[in-house]
Amino acid sequence: MAENPAIDKIRRATKGTPYEGLLFLVGGIVRDKVMGRLVSDDVDIVLEGDALKLADFLHDMGATDHRPVVYPRFGTAMIAMDTHTVELVSARRESYKPASRKPQVKLAKLRDDVLRRDFTINTLMENLHTGEVLDLTGRGMADIEVKIIRTPTEPQTTFYDDPLRMLRAVRFAVRLQFEIEKETWDAIVRDAERLQIISHERIRDEFIKVMMSEHATQGLRMLADAGLLGQFAPELLQMSGVTQSGGHIYDVWEHTLHALDALPPDADLVLRLATLLHDVGKPSTKSVAAEGESHFYGHERLSAETASRILRRLKFPAAFSARVARLTAMHMRVGEYNTKWGDPAVKRLMRDAGEDMGDLMLLAEADRIGANPKASLDGLRDLEQRIDEAQLGLPPSPFDSPLDGREIMDLLGITEGAKIGEIKEYLMDEILDGRIAPQDKQSARSAVLRAFGKAKNP
Repeated sequence: MAENPAIDKIRRATKGTPYEGLLFLVGGIVRDKVMGRLVSDDVDIVLEGDALKLADFLHDMGATDHRPVVYPRFGTAMIAMDTHTVELVSARRESYKPASRKPQVKLAKLRDDVLRRDFTINTLMENLHTGEVLDLTGRGMADIEVKIIRTPTEPQTTFYDDPLRMLRAVRFAVRLQFEIEKETWDAIVRDAERLQIISHERIRDEFIKVMMSEHATQGLRMLADAGLLGQFAPELLQMSGVTQSGGHIYDVWEHTLHALDALPPDADLVLRLATLLHDVGKPSTKSVAAEGESHFYGHERLSAETASRILRRLKFPAAFSARVARLTAMHMRVGEYNTKWGDPAVKRLMRDAGEDMGDLMLLAEADRIGANPKASLDGLRDLEQRIDEAQLGLPPSPFDSPLDGREIMDLLGITEGAKIGEIKEYLMDEILDGRIAPQDKQSARSAVLRAFGKAKNP
């Protein structure tokens, strides 16, 4: 396992100086090395003393790419070395006010520094020059051995100082397949509401790590059971206990989790979130017919709206959220497919899904398996084959209007406006129905003249 080159560069730059033997790697990089896992590129180095002076020293020695970025209030500095970023940290103790995430910081000893950290497994330190591993809490190595997530001090204090650590506890438990120690878990359940003081951006980043985990559904169950999920996405909790019929063997929440489990291991975040949110509108749309059958008319539209609201709350980029919402809104289009569909209907689906057609098919398959693992996938396989066959005969950009906006305006003598979009949509429908060949401008002009005439737009 190759060492991050920045580590050796700092080691060589400080050898034979007053810093030799006083610099320590700390955190995840040491934990993962001890566990024999793939080591992260994140490098944190702590020392008893002034990290800002160390950063300046390394810069003056020519070891860094540019001057350090310093945070005097926290006693930390960021340095860049050959495209690698290293955080230098002054050993410190912190104290917090009740409604603030901004600590009061004082320089301290190494032991004080490890006690302010989140979990014992992240408190191990490795001497940069000798390789000696320090376990100053006396529990870090043991907790790695028995696979336990535990805070280095009283858990209520640890989570009070930084409530985001409650989400991190779940994330580490899921990623490492460790168990959260009972007292630590009880403190999370008791203080879950304190997550409200954390910015949505920081919550989003931890949530993404849970969602991208190999054990994402385990993480979601833990977040729900701890009361954390309700702090930033309460809409998801409303799915629990909402029963379904029509081939479903689980309630909406359990169905959603089983659908997530049915996704390919390499599914990206867009597809994972679309699967998580594809039925979030069901609780508000449920109706029960006289014969006892459950219906959720229009749930896909409400699910897309709710998905957009949740992702906007968590500060996801607008274009990213739009893709998730579109998959959510369209998932029933595939689910309702039957072999009686004509080729135009298949092509319309392809046009509307665009580049997300592949993800839409994966979502539909996961949705079907999540309803009942024994459900037949024959219909989806048939649709996949028809899509493949349709793509063979399609030219580049088959779903674009043969005429652009300027050509339509010149043809009809109208000005730019909503009418242009209506005409383009009409032309695309003509192509999908086989009445105009893609890119056949002459036939397109004739069709527009027949349908819309030459009257000017008033």
